[in-house]
Amino acid sequence: MAFLPGIKSPSDLRLLSPENLDVLAGEIRTALVDYVTKTGGHLGPNLGVVELTLALHRVFDSPKDPILWDTGHQSYVHKMVTGRADDFDSLRQEGGLSGYPSRMESIHDVIENSHASTALSYADGIAKAFEIHGESDRHVVAVVGDGALTGGMTWEALNNIADGSDRSIIIVVNDNERSYSPTIGGMARHLATLRTTKGYEGFLDWGKSVLERTPVVGAPVYNALHGMKKGIKDFVAPQGLFEDLGLKYIGPIDGHKITDMEFAFQRARDFGGPVIVHVITEKGRGYKPAETDEADRFHAVGVVDPDTGKPLTQAAKSWTSVFSQELVAIGGERQDVVAITAAMLGPTGLDAFADKFPDRTFDVGIAEQHAVTSAVGMAHAGLHPVIAIYATFLNRAIDQVIMDAALHNAGVTFALDRSGVTGDDGASHNGMWDMALLRVVPGLDLFAPRDGARLVSALRNCVDKSDHPTVIRFSKGAIPTDIPAVQSLGFADVLIASSNPDVTIVSVGGMATQVLEAAKTLQDKGFAVEVIDPIQVLPVAAGLVSYLAEREFVVTIEDGLVDGGIGEAIGSALRATKAATRVTSLGIPKKFLDHASRKSILNKLHLDAQGIAETIEQGLKTTVR
Repeated sequence: MAFLPGIKSPSDLRLLSPENLDVLAGEIRTALVDYVTKTGGHLGPNLGVVELTLALHRVFDSPKDPILWDTGHQSYVHKMVTGRADDFDSLRQEGGLSGYPSRMESIHDVIENSHASTALSYADGIAKAFEIHGESDRHVVAVVGDGALTGGMTWEALNNIADGSDRSIIIVVNDNERSYSPTIGGMARHLATLRTTKGYEGFLDWGKSVLERTPVVGAPVYNALHGMKKGIKDFVAPQGLFEDLGLKYIGPIDGHKITDMEFAFQRARDFGGPVIVHVITEKGRGYKPAETDEADRFHAVGVVDPDTGKPLTQAAKSWTSVFSQELVAIGGERQDVVAITAAMLGPTGLDAFADKFPDRTFDVGIAEQHAVTSAVGMAHAGLHPVIAIYATFLNRAIDQVIMDAALHNAGVTFALDRSGVTGDDGASHNGMWDMALLRVVPGLDLFAPRDGARLVSALRNCVDKSDHPTVIRFSKGAIPTDIPAVQSLGFADVLIASSNPDVTIVSVGGMATQVLEAAKTLQDKGFAVEVIDPIQVLPVAAGLVSYLAEREFVVTIEDGLVDGGIGEAIGSALRATKAATRVTSLGIPKKFLDHASRKSILNKLHLDAQGIAETIEQGLKTTVR
């Protein structure tokens, strides 16, 4: 008998026996492998939280007791047991299930921001609201990965949660010893000590048996046993950090034994205050290719063979791989170049640099703000740090970019991977804000290369600058073949020349492929088209402004926000010259984008070749000649 088809809500889980739950867990793992290997997604984290999710939904009453997932990529099982199992063939597909919690999908999804280390702050706010409303029978559960504990925002939240509160917040630390890669830092060492101390585990087994034999477990009994436990913990695991903060601690618990977790969650729920439950899980559990992958346990996969875990198609040369290879080459030439990442060593391509120069590579955990200011310190002391980070995650450290890097004229280079439209991971992962945000930073250079050759030269240009911050942004996925210039203007490359153009198109970064195709369409219709690529887009070059001031109709195209973006900066500079140039700026509108492929999103935004050509043609028809 199959149990998964009968699970339409969490209440259905409470009808199953422990034996049936184990069968259900196996069915869920089979379904995860079947679906995710077809659609791509976060496979390893979800294979690791199957039993944990079942135990949570059996003890807590979602959505009355909201369950918050940090970062959200570990919520697939949660989606399955809250009525969405039948829809998983649409996972991460346009119009289908999101790869993260989505409030549009279910009342069981509370937060959908997939940036890490935020769930405890949400939990603190929700619990405070419950208290004000007099809803003392409601509990808030926040599931955080061990990697999220490297983020400073988590500790700001913990400091507030522990501040003499009797609000019922259950913090489940899902400790699989790795986030994207093995978790680093003092917190990782603390968890490892708790995880591996045999004497402590033996005491917990004894404490559990006592509690199980106690007919009525009230707060006084819990407190007495907890105090005794702390004494032994201080003896066998002296880093009693959580309890030193004033937070009750239960654990470590085997994250694949449902009855053990239910027991711990019930005790935490009934305590009447904030409790941390430390759960040990195995990322990728039950899927041999993931279990044998020591790199990241199949944290995220594309479309792969379900039996072997191998990609079904040969991966094309990517922007990330070109950046990675060139940074290694630079590192071999210059001993002052160091690399920094925020828990994204492999995804940003810094793993190759780390293999070659381990003493010059620093993974700071999910701590983007610290990464920036630490890099400024390194620059002050004579190094040139390269911070490799997803473009969307730089949003979290914009204050540090302004007040630490720029104000101090620090020679720091930011390599922004996944810039522009990324697509499948949804609203929070599109790197669409960086150019608009960085436009306001004094003394910052921003490069947007159109191809691999320009990426290499821009990276070298950036690391040669030591007296101000520099940024290089590039897209996700396959890199186009090199796009040669027909002429260099110094401040820009001419990609298509015209002595008397009807329209001059300024192409920003990775949009060049679409722009050139659109230009060809316009030429076929008889229009004279000029295409130029400024490469360095901030600050806007005076030479570029003077050149465009001689043109009648200019169209700028970027895969960043059109409001406040590069096109707007060029238009503003042209207006200051009193030029009669008419400027149209195309880019991403100021709205969050639903998950879909990059191709589909660009099509909907009319930023694909056809949409660009149609928009420009309409503009040409209204040009007064």
